[in-house]
Amino acid sequence: MALRREPHVLVVGGSDSSGCAGIVRDIETISALDLRTCLAVTTVTVQTHEAVTQIHNLQPGLVADQMRAALQANAVGAIKIGMLATEQIIVAVADVLRQNPQIPAVIDPVLVSSSGWPLLDTGAIDVLKHELIPLCRLVTPNLIELAVLAGSDLAIDEDGALQQGQKLLIAGLQALLIKGGHAAGCRSTDILLRADQEPIRFDAPRLAGSMRGTGCALASAIAAHLANGSLLEDGVRKSKLLVFEKLRKSISRD
Repeated sequence: MALRREPHVLVVGGSDSSGCAGIVRDIETISALDLRTCLAVTTVTVQTHEAVTQIHNLQPGLVADQMRAALQANAVGAIKIGMLATEQIIVAVADVLRQNPQIPAVIDPVLVSSSGWPLLDTGAIDVLKHELIPLCRLVTPNLIELAVLAGSDLAIDEDGALQQGQKLLIAGLQALLIKGGHAAGCRSTDILLRADQEPIRFDAPRLAGSMRGTGCALASAIAAHLANGSLLEDGVRKSKLLVFEKLRKSISRD
């Protein structure tokens, strides 16, 4: 079968049976931007809107085979990575990225579910830091994930978060988008960090409500814009606005 020429985003991540996060949210977001999605499922979760009750991880070789098949079948313009679960899956995904360095990857470093269930083995964090995220065009941690990746306590202010981000850049990351959704204050500010460049802030009013899957949506939207040829800064700006509007509409319906 011939290669499908329209741009695709390859989504690598876990399924969420509640339909609010994971690959469901990724596909929904990418489709809203008029791009197609291909998939490599890493894990199957059993969860409701309140809790995760089961996690079943796929074999690392199967994850890598899905990625290679998707890349062979489609014109993949970007890769979005979410839940990886184990050290072995991280290594398998990293191997595929090394074989395809021309394709930008965006990783949302999923560590814990909204309900507090661990989604990545504790021993896998160092492998994630050293083997995978340096291969990615952008990493999108929230403040909790940032602290874990930096090996530090939770930052209490923006200066602390910037110091943690700079520590990760020195360790080899290409670019970092620090998400401010867990910070205090009436504004939600995300900060784009790149080596040897000034931080760029993306600011929006803090909405009085929440929605699961916003991290998935943001990273997927950025990947979609990169697949369409956008510069990183432009892709982040458009994606921040998209997620803000989606959250605003969700809150107004509730």
